[in-house]
Amino acid sequence: MSARTNKPHEIVERALEMSRADGCVVIADEHSTANLRWAGNALTTNGVTRGRTLTVVATVDGAQGTASGVVSRSAVTADGLESLVRAAEAAARGAGPAEDAQPLVTGVPQSPHFMDAPAETSSAVFTDFAPALGESFARAHAGGRELYGFANHEVVSTYIGTSTGLRLRHDQPSGTLELNAKSPDRTRSAWAGCSTRDFEDVDPVALDAELSQRLAWAERRVELPAGRYETLLPPTAVADLLIYQMWSSTGRDAAEGRTVFSKPGGGTRVGEKLSGLPLSLRSDPDEPGLETAPFVIAHASGDDASVFDNGLPLKATEWIRDGELRRLTTTRHSAALTGLPLAPSIGNLILGGGADRSLEEMVADTGRGLLLTCLWYIREVDPATLLLTGLTRDGVYLVENGEVTGEVNNFRFNESPVDLLGRATEAGRTEKTLPREWADWFTRAAMPSLRVPDFNMSSVSQGV
Repeated sequence: MSARTNKPHEIVERALEMSRADGCVVIADEHSTANLRWAGNALTTNGVTRGRTLTVVATVDGAQGTASGVVSRSAVTADGLESLVRAAEAAARGAGPAEDAQPLVTGVPQSPHFMDAPAETSSAVFTDFAPALGESFARAHAGGRELYGFANHEVVSTYIGTSTGLRLRHDQPSGTLELNAKSPDRTRSAWAGCSTRDFEDVDPVALDAELSQRLAWAERRVELPAGRYETLLPPTAVADLLIYQMWSSTGRDAAEGRTVFSKPGGGTRVGEKLSGLPLSLRSDPDEPGLETAPFVIAHASGDDASVFDNGLPLKATEWIRDGELRRLTTTRHSAALTGLPLAPSIGNLILGGGADRSLEEMVADTGRGLLLTCLWYIREVDPATLLLTGLTRDGVYLVENGEVTGEVNNFRFNESPVDLLGRATEAGRTEKTLPREWADWFTRAAMPSLRVPDFNMSSVSQGV
């Protein structure tokens, strides 16, 4: 093999050959991105990039147990492999026994395209989208509004090789569109976003029409005080809250009494009813339109992942079924430690079980309440209750007698997503959505709108 080979599968094989550790995992991530940006109804920039990140996990057996060392570097070629592998081995030898140590995964069939070139994107992904975007610019200009935003498409080809014989590969396309409409005097703003695998299902003209309606609603301004309001949360806001809940649902932390899923007196709340609605929260690597890696890809060990689990097959998992908590996330180590079933994290999240009603139909059935656009700047206040705080943004609207009658001021909220599931009185139609706050980390979600009778708007915010 040439010392200068740069094919990802060959880089993985060469790194494994160089390893002098007792065990080794090599992960090559090949990134390819294409993007468009626009402002004031005109394209401003576009670009295409490519890159590589190589992660080496070395494991060293000792009298006290197995230690692990993990080193990741970007833009690694064959010439830089030796130093990377040795650095991981040195990190393992300098570390104490790894608490999450397990035998490296074996017995998973090789991916059929492991030796193929990485998938990549290009500006061609926007072939149909760009003309439609241009049409939305023209409509916005004619309607006296300005569009700002960006479209991003990324494909990551991940190659995993291990000293136990695993040779796995996964191609993950991810696309996001975020669109802001502003009035010419910048006093009114509205936002819409969506996630996509290929931009084939994205309609910027329809999104612009939605934003036009929201700017029209905002022509009437109503000031409201802080308080508890009946509130309609759209899918994007529900996604942001439940993704944070998912990140906080590790089995070990719950078993050790540190989270909202800890049972008073010991143990976890698995088996407890969290919602009176027949809601089911699940993840599935094969979910149509939200497909994600069918095996564990762990670049580091933490509360919800273990480098020793790399390559472990994933399957559809129900976290909540008919309102009852069924699973908490576990690695092989934490599952054995807590007695909970093995349930690794999966890269998508779907909340279902609501009615088949649209957000518009839910608005029509509202006597008086608030309709949100999205949430942002979400931060944790209390892990014991999973109390979160954050702000509303880009439009909070007053609903009276089934109609939107104006825009109100923004608020800071204080709420726990677990508590919200228990208080929600209605869930609408589940649909794919883009979580605005977490779009840089998590894009594959499908959620319904939720009606909460007493959402806590804790203070007035001057944010837009």
